[in-house]
Amino acid sequence: MEAIESMASRDTPRSYSLETLAVRAGQERSQFNEHSEALYLTSSFVFDSAAQAAARFSGEEEGNVYSRFTNPTVATFQERLAALEGAEACVATASGMSAILSLVMALCSSGDHIVASTGLFGATQQMLGTIMPRFGIQTSFVAQTDNAAWQAALRPETRLLFLETPSNPLTAIADIAALVSIAHARGVLVVVDNCFCTPILQRPLDLGADLVLHSATKYLDGQGRVLGGAVAGPKRLTDEVFRFLRTAGPTLSAFNAWVLLKGLETLQIRMHAQSAKALQLAQWLEQHPRVERVYYPGLASHPQFDLACRQQKSGGAIVSFTVKGARQEAWKVVDSCRLLSITANLGDTKTTLTHPATTTHGRITAEQRAAAGVSEDLLRIAVGLEAVVDLQNDLDGGLSSI
Repeated sequence: MEAIESMASRDTPRSYSLETLAVRAGQERSQFNEHSEALYLTSSFVFDSAAQAAARFSGEEEGNVYSRFTNPTVATFQERLAALEGAEACVATASGMSAILSLVMALCSSGDHIVASTGLFGATQQMLGTIMPRFGIQTSFVAQTDNAAWQAALRPETRLLFLETPSNPLTAIADIAALVSIAHARGVLVVVDNCFCTPILQRPLDLGADLVLHSATKYLDGQGRVLGGAVAGPKRLTDEVFRFLRTAGPTLSAFNAWVLLKGLETLQIRMHAQSAKALQLAQWLEQHPRVERVYYPGLASHPQFDLACRQQKSGGAIVSFTVKGARQEAWKVVDSCRLLSITANLGDTKTTLTHPATTTHGRITAEQRAAAGVSEDLLRIAVGLEAVVDLQNDLDGGLSSI
């Protein structure tokens, strides 16, 4: 089956705006000239001859070989996300954590060192702090917003600066451009997990970062349906990640890639709508008498509000807050909700609520939670698309009872 010329080669879609790229970039139509992207559910691909098979396997000829590392539907997703991030290339993976694993295993070796934020997702901290040392890769954790601490933690063997901005769950904002300047002066790569903002609200590569990571499970899908991950950046680096994926196999399935493509089509609309609702909810929470503190980059009270205004197009859709009390009071708020979903996932059109200290960050040590600011009275809301008044009424029942 020969595909007709893709839009990428026909119309150079990267010159279009983000909302157009999210709908159009990367598609190659087959001889059937389908309008929606085709779903290629096949494990392998047939060759015209033994010589062509040999050329495809060796990389001398471009083309699909085996869906562990080449699949047309996955390739469309990779091209579309690369276009949105302003990246030269993208490698899709089975989940966000497999994207992180693939990147670190591809770019680091025994004896290398990573500097990472204390504000990382709990599983990322677990991987960098407890699993990677078994392979001789050490990580120093520093405060997300302390540029001097990042600088001081650098060693001759440092290979990566690894940050997630806004952080999970306190939405601390790292100054990407400043950290790029610090890292590049020492020949160190900067990796940014862009899960919370997506390229709609923030493009780290435009600020000088070397690589961008995604848990596509979150906002890129946007409806809680499938798992996926991605690494985007210059081809010289993503090629290393691709070589790891080809052999180790943390592969994005064609079906999941197809679902993610459908999610990308509404990404811009969802991100702006959910961010606007999050700001409304954060402003309401900030005035609630049973709320101690609200963490949201769109609020003037946020410690990095000015930086967020420069670096992001809006505050995003994650709102965290502490209640007046401790775990018992926080859990009471959670248990009182009837509309918000009690789940640790985020990025969904349905608003979710979680207690990070006992869920997303429950497997790291108490000391690590304290360093990350994840206290027992902290709750995290991932705001969806429901009416804000309904979210307020649902939360108010629990808050007013503590």
